Amino acid sequence: MGRALLPPPFFANFRCPLMRRFFSRNLPGYMFLLPWLLGFFLLALGPILASLYLGFTRYDMVSAPRWVGLDNYQYMFERDRRFWKALEVTFTYVALAVPLRLAMALAVAMLLDKGLRSIGLYRAIFYLPSILGASIAIAILWRAMFGIDGVVNQALALFGIQGIGWITTPSTSIYTMVVLAMWQFGSPMLIFLAGLRSIPRDLYEASEIDGTSPVRQFFRITLPLLAPVVFFNLVLQMIEAFKTFSSAFIISNGTGAPADSLLFYTVYLFNEAFRFFRMGYASALAWVLLVIIAVITVIAFATSKYWVHYENERD
Repeated sequence: MGRALLPPPFFANFRCPLMRRFFSRNLPGYMFLLPWLLGFFLLALGPILASLYLGFTRYDMVSAPRWVGLDNYQYMFERDRRFWKALEVTFTYVALAVPLRLAMALAVAMLLDKGLRSIGLYRAIFYLPSILGASIAIAILWRAMFGIDGVVNQALALFGIQGIGWITTPSTSIYTMVVLAMWQFGSPMLIFLAGLRSIPRDLYEASEIDGTSPVRQFFRITLPLLAPVVFFNLVLQMIEAFKTFSSAFIISNGTGAPADSLLFYTVYLFNEAFRFFRMGYASALAWVLLVIIAVITVIAFATSKYWVHYENERD
């Protein structure tokens, strides 16, 4: 019996050889990406383009949008003091929370990389705060912990230290958010742990024979070989820090209080859109945030060539 004739794949009908070659090589990848692509083009692309248009209009979700050109952006940069305050608070949070969270994640990952028993259980325990950290319940609990009569002040009272309202005091409120961010180190920790497992153990054994101290091993072996993972975590955590919303909204009662010290950019954007119904202005704010994140990401990639080196690179 002869072989059964199968229909040729759809890309075999393409006249262009480059198109046939492209689809023959990349078709499996695009098939796996198909659910995300359908979700993006059918559900996300339309609202994205609509927000771009609304950023040039005055729109209150009741009357029809009215075209105002660049008035929203002009008001934002020239007269909106709360916009600049939101940027100050957000950049302060990113500058403090991201390095501290990565340092905490790397320290815990190095401890777990020592071959502890029941390491799977430890990974799950340390990852749990990352799952719960953005929840409403944890944000409410955080407010209670750092309140006047909270657990933190009760612990300080045992040592004779008079506590303060850590969240209600403008000079300290942002640091409670930073501590919350440090507590949510589980996701980067798992990525660091995977990177540490990929470093050859022969390098550490050879350095120990040469009498290298653990500190020099960290800076000469661990950190350089872990640089791609550090870079990946850095970009990912910076983007997530700029988008922080739930915990900041709950802890500040949705207003950025006290004295706008917790006025995160996303909280300000939410209030403009759904509290004051200035949807056109909120759309402009959203696109400015997108540009800020894009510029910082581009800068990170441009500077990474000076400190991030990959195994397949040659001098």
